[in-house]
Amino acid sequence: MLNDITIGQFFPGNSVIHRMDSRFKIVLDIIYVVMLFVAQNFYGLGIACIFMVMVYAASGISFRLILKSIKPVLAIIIFTALLNLLFVKGDDAPLIDTGFITIYAKGVETSIFMIVRIIFLIIGMSLLTYTTSPIVLTDAIESLLSPLKKVHFPVHELAMMMTIALRFIPTLIEELNKIMMAQKARGAALDTGNVFSRAKAMVPILIPLFISAFKRANELATAMECRCYKGGEGRTKLRQLKATRLDLYASGVTLCTLGFVIIDNIVF
Repeated sequence: MLNDITIGQFFPGNSVIHRMDSRFKIVLDIIYVVMLFVAQNFYGLGIACIFMVMVYAASGISFRLILKSIKPVLAIIIFTALLNLLFVKGDDAPLIDTGFITIYAKGVETSIFMIVRIIFLIIGMSLLTYTTSPIVLTDAIESLLSPLKKVHFPVHELAMMMTIALRFIPTLIEELNKIMMAQKARGAALDTGNVFSRAKAMVPILIPLFISAFKRANELATAMECRCYKGGEGRTKLRQLKATRLDLYASGVTLCTLGFVIIDNIVF
C-alpha cells in the first residue's frame, strides 16, 4: 500500500500539460474542482470527467498512476458511498427493505454520483503534482499570493513551507516503509490481530518516524542557515514564469467546459 502512494511525486515530461505555466495550472485546477461541485447531475459530472480524461491523455501520464492515486483513499470512498447508500431516502418504494437496512434508488444514485466525484477530484488534484516540479510549484504559489505582500504577509515563507511539506511526503513514506520492514524482521505482528492490537503495534512505528521527521527538519534548517537563507526579500529566481498562448488556450477550454456544466444545470 505504501508503495502505491504517489502524492507529491513529480514525473518529468515534455507534454502540453508539463509545458504550461504553473500559475495557470494551479488556477485551472481550482476551476476544475469548482466544476465538479457545480455539477448537480450525471450529465454535468460526465462533462467534467471527460474533460479530465482528455487532460490526462494530453499529459502522457499512465493509467497505472491514476489507479495509484486512488488506492490510498479507497477506504474513504467506500465509507462515503455506504453513508449515502444507507441514509439517503427517496420518495419511491425502497429497493431493499430488511427492517434494519433500507436502500432506495435515490440512495444508489447519490452513492454512485459521490464516488465518481471523489475519484475525479483526487485524480484531478494529483495531476498538478505529477506534471509540476516542487520548485516551480513554489514559485507559482508565491507569485499568485504576491498581492498579500502589501499587508506584510510572509508569502515566500508560506510557499516554501507548503512545498517542503509536499516534497517530503514521498521521503516520509519511504522511511515509514523501512521502519515497518525492520519491525517485521524483529517479529512484530503488524498485519494480524484485531483493530486494537494493530493500533497498539503502530506505536513502535510512529515514534521512530516522528524522530526521523524532526531530525530531517533540523538538518534541513541547518543546511538553509549554512547557505545564508534569509527568506524571499531581495532574492532572484533562476526560472521566470511567463504565460504563453498555450496557457490562454487551456484557460479558454477550461472556462468553456465550466460554462457547459453551468448550462447543463440550468437546462436539466
